[in-house]
Amino acid sequence: MTAPAAVSAARPSRRSPSAVLWPLIGVVVAVAVWWLATAAFDIQTIILPSPPEVVDGFRRYPSLLLNATWDTTLNAVLGFTLSVVVGVAIGTAIAAWKPFERAFAPLLVAINAVPKVALAPLMVVWFGFGTTPILAMAFLVCFFPIVLSTATGLISTPADLAELARSLDASRFQTFRAFRVPAALPQIFVGLKLAMPLAVIGVSVGEMQSGATDSGLGTIIVQTSGQGDTSTAFAALVLMALVSIVLYYLLVLLEWLALPWVRATTA
Repeated sequence: MTAPAAVSAARPSRRSPSAVLWPLIGVVVAVAVWWLATAAFDIQTIILPSPPEVVDGFRRYPSLLLNATWDTTLNAVLGFTLSVVVGVAIGTAIAAWKPFERAFAPLLVAINAVPKVALAPLMVVWFGFGTTPILAMAFLVCFFPIVLSTATGLISTPADLAELARSLDASRFQTFRAFRVPAALPQIFVGLKLAMPLAVIGVSVGEMQSGATDSGLGTIIVQTSGQGDTSTAFAALVLMALVSIVLYYLLVLLEWLALPWVRATTA
């Protein structure tokens, strides 16, 4: 076995423990600083609860918080899935047809520039209370990164692959399917990984505005903070962060399984 092969064979075993250890160290340090700050500056619970108080807030309403976590997770996945379907289709159209890009790219940029929080009350007016405005908000928040990453990936086909397709006398569709799409997948996954946490943010904003729904972590944050129960509100925030982390790394795992050639061809 050559030296580079030996190094690459040994690398996963060295990196695997650190991949788990360093994030845990970061979480422990952040919680410790948070705890010390609340104790050192004698911060009132209503302003910033300490970590034990957040745990107590979760213990008071475990079933309510867990059910709300499931609702938020489900809506985030649905909104994200919808944005993937539409975003990849529009990104493909932008990459495949220049007039489409010239006609609609400025409009997409304008839509992305509008603060989504400002649209949240209008979502309730347009779609009423319930799940629809929540999904619409999640869709709007994570739609543009997927369009941009898809179009960028499909346009940026490596020159050697394009030359190979021409040498094989491949048709336009064959070139697209066998060369451009596989080459674009790493870039597309960049947009997906960026959009996944944004979907959770969009769902939480939609839940905060759609106050008629009694489910979702965003609704719990609004209700409990309005009652002065910031411990439970922070417990909901922690659960929301955990949902984002879990969904993000599930997407990373999917990328790792779906794109084995990327690991083999990159340093």
